[in-house]
Amino acid sequence: MVSVEVKYLLAHSTPERHAFNYFITIENRSEETWQLLTRHWDIRDGAGRSFSVDGDGVVGEQPLLAPRATYTYNSFVTVDSMPGLMHGHYVMQDAWGERAEVPIPAFRLDVGERVMN
Repeated sequence: MVSVEVKYLLAHSTPERHAFNYFITIENRSEETWQLLTRHWDIRDGAGRSFSVDGDGVVGEQPLLAPRATYTYNSFVTVDSMPGLMHGHYVMQDAWGERAEVPIPAFRLDVGERVMN
């Protein structure tokens, strides 16, 4: 399960560029250990402009999640206009090399604090 909390960063934003900090918690609800290998994000701003971001791991790590373990990290994103929308997925791998795609629920990039599960 993936949950997200988003905060607007007023001090780092301008009328042309809006900054957001997002906090992600990944919970392993399976009986297997999984490693987060890659991430994929689809991001859209309020004007409908879209872009994607792909990369290895998250914040420079490829964490292992034992059964019932959680992993929390935070990062940031900017959009030219609000409200924005962000969603994606992680690619996870178990000890036998089996891979699974774990969805990251869509969340809004807007003024105010939002919590999504």
